Amino acid sequence: MRKIFLLAGLLLCLASASQAADRVTGATFATRSPVLATEAMAATSQPLATQVALDVMRRGGNAIDAAIAANAMLGLVEPTGNGIGGDLYAIVWDAKTQKLYGLNGSGRSPKSLSRQWFIDQGMGKIPSHGPLPVSVPGTVDGWFMLHERFGKMPMPEVLAPTIEYAERGFPVSQLVAYYWNRSVPILSAWPGFTEQMTIDGRAPAEGEIWRNQNLADTLKKIASGGRGAFYEGEIATTIADYMAANGGFLSAADLASHRGDWVEPVSSNYRGYDVWELPPNGQGIAALQILNIMEQFDVAATRPDSAEFVHLFTEAKKLVFEDRAKYYADSDFNDIPVQKLISKRYARQRAKLIDLQKAAKQVSAGSDLLEQGDTIYLTTADAAGNMVSLIQSNYRGMGSGMTPPGLGFILQDRGELFSLEEGHFNVYAPGKRPFHTIIPAFVTKKGKPWMSFGLMGGAMQPQGHAQIIMNMVDFGMDVQAAGDAPRIHHTGSSEPTGSVMSDGGVLNLETGYPYKTIRSLMRMGHRIQYANGPYGGYQAILKDQNGVYWGASESRKDGQAAGY
Repeated sequence: MRKIFLLAGLLLCLASASQAADRVTGATFATRSPVLATEAMAATSQPLATQVALDVMRRGGNAIDAAIAANAMLGLVEPTGNGIGGDLYAIVWDAKTQKLYGLNGSGRSPKSLSRQWFIDQGMGKIPSHGPLPVSVPGTVDGWFMLHERFGKMPMPEVLAPTIEYAERGFPVSQLVAYYWNRSVPILSAWPGFTEQMTIDGRAPAEGEIWRNQNLADTLKKIASGGRGAFYEGEIATTIADYMAANGGFLSAADLASHRGDWVEPVSSNYRGYDVWELPPNGQGIAALQILNIMEQFDVAATRPDSAEFVHLFTEAKKLVFEDRAKYYADSDFNDIPVQKLISKRYARQRAKLIDLQKAAKQVSAGSDLLEQGDTIYLTTADAAGNMVSLIQSNYRGMGSGMTPPGLGFILQDRGELFSLEEGHFNVYAPGKRPFHTIIPAFVTKKGKPWMSFGLMGGAMQPQGHAQIIMNMVDFGMDVQAAGDAPRIHHTGSSEPTGSVMSDGGVLNLETGYPYKTIRSLMRMGHRIQYANGPYGGYQAILKDQNGVYWGASESRKDGQAAGY
């Protein structure tokens, strides 16, 4: 009976999703054409942030300056997904050296908190909100690492637009207002949130002006005092005192000792395109593993909305996510076999496990070759050819709810993603980075930049990365249509926190899949469900052979791609 209701709901959504008008050109499901420009391009999840990025480049800044400025602005206009209380990752194409650079700007757990403390309190997992899942916020340090190595415009000028908007106010956009309203009842339990992040105890409504003078003051201190103003000065003291007063463990010493890391991006070639991700503690290599398995099949001979393709993709994802649950963690604490996991040989072995006619109910992580998720994403590109792929998040939307007095931002709750299972790669330890869901991506072709892109949304991210690449490479979609196409989101695989997949999980199909496909998948044993909203948020900039930038932005969000 439950299947009947789920299917009926799905069909109702399909029936009511017809477009207002047919497009004359491009894919029927595309929301618009790609945005084209030659000098600069920015794509973010909020139009005001996109405009800030473009203004920075018009005033002489480069793509790196623009990315930092846009990220700062998003912390103000989209606090439902990010802020300076969270972490940051980036991949930068540097036009001068003609190579990619990776930045892991994620923070570590408090050094005074141990796994045994959680066990002694009778906890089987780390809480989702409050003081206990808070880890060191790495974003501000990440800004200064990017700026020191690649930036051009002085940091006070980079942060000036956000400071001005924070003081003067801006109208809250539709989706941000929706998620803000959902967060208030949950996060109001924690000191400082209601006072600093609501209007008389409620979320700002769509179109209502929001000001954040506390955040403006914090950014002024960072602009004038550098990263030290955040990690060693008055701001750090305020954070540490607030945490200690409210049952937390994050200390001034934890903040002072934080440093991000420059890391080498890793890649796998998919039918002539080198797809680049960052190595763990993030989940980026899951996208490479999925693509490696899918490359064993003639994907282009299928249709993106066919049961054959959806089944293949889902089964590949199941296999990869078991490896993700077992092996992805902080590489400072584990010997993670990254190159073996993303090897073509390993993919061929794993692909043999897929039954082309039947959905797997349970799969295991690989061992024969191995010894051992809300967010914002933005991308920028400039006239010199620099391109930035940057992702930043608080986790669980607005974060932990812990809002230090007078600072205007919320601390992240990434520590929830640690496991408390003894011996697990991702088990909690002091001074350790948790497994991370946020992942930037980049694509090169014959050693030249082709596309900077990302797709936010927890465990959807590597699934989305792989789908974007196949939409473009196998199915010939342009950069905007590749993001607008209906998405597949499988849930229920094992997780790095220790939970185990059972009964094959659930296959969520976005509006747009035909009934014939749904019926065929159900006959294969897939549990089909319609879910409203977990399909991620996408931005991309593609550089064609003529040097023209093609920008795309997520139709499911409030975002914008624009250039000049």
